[in-house]
Amino acid sequence: MRRLIRAASALGLLAGAVHGLQVDFTSDDSIKQAASTVAYGLLKYYTGNNTGDTPGNLPDPYFWWEAGAMFGTMVDYWFLTGDESYVEVTKQALVHQAGDDQDYMPTNQTRTMGNDDQGFWAMAAMSAAENNFPNPPADQPQWLALAQAVFNEYVDRWDPETCNGGLRWQVFTFNNGYNYKNSISNGCFFNIAARLARYTGNQTYADWAEKVWDWMEEVGFIDEDFNVFDGAGVEAGCTEFSKPQWTYNAGIFLHGAAVMYNVYNASLGMDNGIGGGNDTASEVWAQRTQGMMRRTVDFFYNGTGVPTEHSCEPFNQCNIDQQSFKGYLMRWMTGTALMAPFTFDTLMPLVQSAAAAAALQCSGSPPADQFRGDPGTACGFKWTQGAVFDGQVGVGEQMSALSAIQYTLVKKAEVGGQDKVPVTANSGGTSIGNVNAGASTESKIPTPKPISTAERVAAGFATTAMLFSVLGGSFFVMKD
Repeated sequence: MRRLIRAASALGLLAGAVHGLQVDFTSDDSIKQAASTVAYGLLKYYTGNNTGDTPGNLPDPYFWWEAGAMFGTMVDYWFLTGDESYVEVTKQALVHQAGDDQDYMPTNQTRTMGNDDQGFWAMAAMSAAENNFPNPPADQPQWLALAQAVFNEYVDRWDPETCNGGLRWQVFTFNNGYNYKNSISNGCFFNIAARLARYTGNQTYADWAEKVWDWMEEVGFIDEDFNVFDGAGVEAGCTEFSKPQWTYNAGIFLHGAAVMYNVYNASLGMDNGIGGGNDTASEVWAQRTQGMMRRTVDFFYNGTGVPTEHSCEPFNQCNIDQQSFKGYLMRWMTGTALMAPFTFDTLMPLVQSAAAAAALQCSGSPPADQFRGDPGTACGFKWTQGAVFDGQVGVGEQMSALSAIQYTLVKKAEVGGQDKVPVTANSGGTSIGNVNAGASTESKIPTPKPISTAERVAAGFATTAMLFSVLGGSFFVMKD
């Protein structure tokens, strides 16, 4: 069936490529067909399933974290469309990149390992647990346990010695950015903690979600108007902010706040052991969700119905990472609508208007070395340009368009949308957890092995030989 859909889609799009993807957003079949076309183009960027390549990795110039984000998107693609075409490759990637310690810290990523990088893979695993994505074999890492492992390591890295708390951006001291605390790393911690609280019913996760949010407000990364700033250096006590606001920072805290509202609101039928029906906590998180929603919509949509990455997009300065951010905003706005139903009528029309604009940008036919999907279906970055293709293509652009389109399949509960609500351990979730995952006493910071006597002697001979060579060369130069 997928081949027939692909053929029909390609013919239709070739006939009217300048107009972008033709999607009837009142028809689930039309949305699924469009999502299938965009997903096909997205996965054509992936090389990890090629012979000799590493499962889970995207080729240069994409960083490791974006591959985790992509496979999180593909988990949701399967869940929303029912298309099983990419289940095995997604499962292979999520398992392989878990690493030897099953905590999304593979040794080949040590040089650039950030808390946010690890977090995007953990959130993909969390989505797999919440969506009942097919579980790995019992002898392989399990989705819930993977998310718990990263949570536990975040707890160990919480740093009250500087800025009175928070996670640093980078994990290891030798990486650039170790002295910077940023919103997205702490957003990953907050989001994962909130979702683990909802899924497991363990109060500890809810307490940590509260602690991270409180610290974000205390340090000023979230201000009283619910602006979310990028971060600050620890040398000045996190007082000198980097002020850019990014869609993914706003989105990750918006969604986490909505999950916490869901945890505490008895009317949503939660039976998670945390105490659904705590009216005070429910009201606090409702206010936080409302505030985050209002500011996110006002700032990034600015009354247009289409989001813009204001800190870089108007100036054509968005880097490869930033070109993917709007897709996560679509994911988290939709997740918010599901977790806090009072937001649905505000957020989902905005997801749909963004999806319509993104579909119009899926009209490019760049050279094959830039895009190997169906001709006329490469997706651009600037959704505000309508059907005038902007010429920017890549994983971020394609993934963001896919996200916007596929999340319009989410409906209100009263019109049959209740089957799209993420499950919990008490409502059909099957993933196996491990509360002690990631709790290792061994340092993950690589240390050089001791130098033997023989190696010291050899190094001495090599140094002496080099010294004589330099002196000899200098002699001949001076002689001339």
